[in-house]
Amino acid sequence: MSTLQTLILRRPDDFHVHLRDGEHLAAALPFTARQFARAVVMPNLKPPVTTVELAGEYRQRILRALPDTLNFQPLMTLYLTDNTTAAEIHKAKASGFIIGCKLYPAGATTHSDAGVTAIENIYPALAAMQTEDLVLQVHGEATAPDVDVFDREAVFIDQVLAPLTQRFPKLRIVFEHLTTRAAVEFVRQARDGVAATITPQHLLHNRNAIFQGGIRPHYYCLPILKRETDRQALLAAATSDNPRFFSAPTARRMLSIQKKMPVAAPVCSPPMRRLSCMPKLLSKSASWIVSKRSQPSAVRIFINCHATLLR
Repeated sequence: MSTLQTLILRRPDDFHVHLRDGEHLAAALPFTARQFARAVVMPNLKPPVTTVELAGEYRQRILRALPDTLNFQPLMTLYLTDNTTAAEIHKAKASGFIIGCKLYPAGATTHSDAGVTAIENIYPALAAMQTEDLVLQVHGEATAPDVDVFDREAVFIDQVLAPLTQRFPKLRIVFEHLTTRAAVEFVRQARDGVAATITPQHLLHNRNAIFQGGIRPHYYCLPILKRETDRQALLAAATSDNPRFFSAPTARRMLSIQKKMPVAAPVCSPPMRRLSCMPKLLSKSASWIVSKRSQPSAVRIFINCHATLLR
């Protein structure tokens, strides 16, 4: 088999980006805007973006920080809490700039302390989202202290996500940053309207990377890396023709932010490297190269194959 010499990437969308705010927004935004035409902006600021008013103000700060030479569209989201109302969801739809709402189980990840403590608490908001056709973006991890950190995704699927897809059969759901073979199988077999994102770090590394030669904190990200069998399942899904899976290059936290933290913060895939890792990823999948060599649109599908889910 001949070596792949050239890989042309169309300008994609980033379906999961953390731009943060203030000086960190000014530092991170240009890297994203140079590579991506649009990005789904995560709302877990401090304090979180919980209302349409806050989302509008955040959007304006993003646009003001955008260099004049760059063309970029931020796609805004709301942070769901136990107190999110159906009325706020209807306002979000009417705004025209909010495309979905993010479910953070309380305590699951960075700035998730204001997240949802019990899924039943947001049933009215989810019903309104289903009516308004807004997308639910899910950080899928159980946070009970008795759940092993490597089992959090699988437990969440069983206890929360599987029942949720049945309770709200028309609600569009994106299961974000999959990490396990169990999650891949769940999405593959789920009802229509369920899709998933997969990040570069979970395609490139398994959990051994965290411990090789000692603790390597820059490989610590949430959701945490899993087994090699999980990574292989993710890679197979990401390089398949299944439109339910799409890659979502993501900036967890800038390294400069982590250095100020008293403990190791979740960090992986800084924005300047999001697209540059794609050739390495694709070169690891010989079957992808063989099957896609004669299909110029294949890379577009891999990077951004489910934009219709967000419209």
